[in-house]
Amino acid sequence: MPNTIHIDARDLEPPEPLEMVMQALALLRPGQSIRLLLPREPFPLYPLLAARGYGHEMQMEADGSYVILIRQADAPPEATPTQ
Repeated sequence: MPNTIHIDARDLEPPEPLEMVMQALALLRPGQSIRLLLPREPFPLYPLLAARGYGHEMQMEADGSYVILIRQADAPPEATPTQ
């Protein structure tokens, strides 16, 4: 089982990226994370993650897209969201 679930939502319109993340959260096992690629920062997602016990790290890429790493709030942070 891979440690990271990759979701490339750069070509999707809202609310599809949010729906995909919510579906992926239901599949996460201990030690797994979600790596989400988006064309904009998903501000509405952050409080939903926190309410469900998940944390996130955000990194803006050189092309203006965003990488969001989502994991259980008590999991240790990874070095960078682009790994």
